[in-house]
Amino acid sequence: MRDITRPEVWAPNAATVELVVEGDPSPMARGARRGWWEASPLAPGTRYAFSLDGGPALPDPRSLSQPGGPHEPSAIVDPAIFRRPQWEGVALRGRPLYELHVGTFTDEGTFDAAIRRLDHLVDLGVAGVEVMPVADFPGVRGWGYDGTGLYSVHRAYGGPEGFVRFIDACHERGLGVVLDVVHNHLGPEGNFLAQFGPYFTSRHHTPWGAAINLDDVGATEVRRFLFEAVEQWIVDFQVDGLRLDAVHELRDGSDQHFLAELAGRAREWGRRVGRPLFITVESDLNQASMVSPVGSVRGARGMDAQWADDIHHALHAFFTGEQQGYYCDFGDVHVLGKALSSVFVHDGGHSTFRGREWGAPVELAGEHYDAQSFVVFIQNHDQVGNRASGDRLTDAPRQAAAAALYLLAPFTPMLFMGEEWAATTPFPFFSHLGDELGPLVSAGRAREFEAMGWQGTVPDPQAEATFRSAVLDWDERQRGGHRRMLDWYRTLLSLRSLLPGATDPSLAATRVEVVDDDTLVLHRPGFAVAATRSAGTTTVPLTGHLLAAWEAPERDTAGRWRLTGPGAIVVGL
Repeated sequence: MRDITRPEVWAPNAATVELVVEGDPSPMARGARRGWWEASPLAPGTRYAFSLDGGPALPDPRSLSQPGGPHEPSAIVDPAIFRRPQWEGVALRGRPLYELHVGTFTDEGTFDAAIRRLDHLVDLGVAGVEVMPVADFPGVRGWGYDGTGLYSVHRAYGGPEGFVRFIDACHERGLGVVLDVVHNHLGPEGNFLAQFGPYFTSRHHTPWGAAINLDDVGATEVRRFLFEAVEQWIVDFQVDGLRLDAVHELRDGSDQHFLAELAGRAREWGRRVGRPLFITVESDLNQASMVSPVGSVRGARGMDAQWADDIHHALHAFFTGEQQGYYCDFGDVHVLGKALSSVFVHDGGHSTFRGREWGAPVELAGEHYDAQSFVVFIQNHDQVGNRASGDRLTDAPRQAAAAALYLLAPFTPMLFMGEEWAATTPFPFFSHLGDELGPLVSAGRAREFEAMGWQGTVPDPQAEATFRSAVLDWDERQRGGHRRMLDWYRTLLSLRSLLPGATDPSLAATRVEVVDDDTLVLHRPGFAVAATRSAGTTTVPLTGHLLAAWEAPERDTAGRWRLTGPGAIVVGL
């Protein structure tokens, strides 16, 4: 690892750079690499900053710790926190993940408090935890996608020391850790990168403004800045994988795309640490080349997996009946069947929501991917939190049916915290920005949903009460229908680990049979899942041994199963 006690900074346009320690400036020397400045090591705990050409003191872009937030000096972290045995690793591809937000996972909202809930996840049957971004951001509460310190760990969660304790506690229980990182933009408040060098470029634009500079003058150092951040998480913190946010906004016209280069580096890091790594991305492109090995097909990016939003949309619209916004092309049982068997609903055809043709057939990527290359879910931070009030699925039988389909499908499933007991706590968008930006975010959020025809009250993102409403109520697990849902999820995850056919990653081994407008059967090697949203009685063309059922089904004279309301059954064939 780099010497984290030694201040150094890339500031190629500065004539002088001073190291400001506890308010006292001293000149820094030019480093061996062009544009770099360096100073002697500092003792752990020392507060420091950089002044460019006599300007204001700015925090270190590669700081691990910002005790006072993104506007205040950085702090030297004791390297001793990384002196611990190497972890042997766990293969996460194809195995159940669990997404959580540290700040709302427990009442305390810290890594140490989260550790006390890890045994619940082991008992549930997941293999890994996907942690929403922990990079430092303004204020003490937020989703983390407006982070500014890409190397740092948010102070309110417990800082880098707390994150190390959390990772080690997961590993002690055999759980892998995937960290969500944001490389497509930085938050608007406390973002000083542009003052240090050409970290952004006007050559490309994103929804957040000028793009991260991946292919313009100075891009070599910017790419290195991002790669070394990834290396830090994998090698020093020992996380088992990363989830990269909205990679379609990583605008890069280089001969080797940033993601393709990252894929190669990840293989090298995996060999170095001697354990499997799992690099997954959020992509809106509907291109299976994203998860194809570099060089296998045109535009291949080499990622291990990508989030499959079309499958979520198909499940959600089918079981809830919602078809507004980006759900407008979903809701039909045949669309759900296509999603479960082919991943992309928009695979080159017309997308009504986008008003254009979108995506490409998965077949164009050849045989270079499988079903486990796609992460599937019925809830996640986006799909719950981007709703006006952050509300979750509330119809238990239909949630049970949707859960059976996605947890026993051939993909890599991911649960969202509290989903397993049908948590009633919402997950609305919340932030803690300053007096200038905060009111603008609140007003903009209200306008956005008013334009969409939302009739209810939109929670104010800046209000602490909005944040507090998202904190999980762990006592719910033991009450009535919540306990029943938790038992159902445990059963499904147990079946996923026990049924040999459930681990078959081949899409070709999956077949979907449409029974009627409200019912379909997902056929897998050796078993089948029948799910319906119908309130009436539905006979499904299945005979065999009943493995699990949400509602006790009946059998007709031919031995076929009858569903007497919304729900699902799993039958061994």
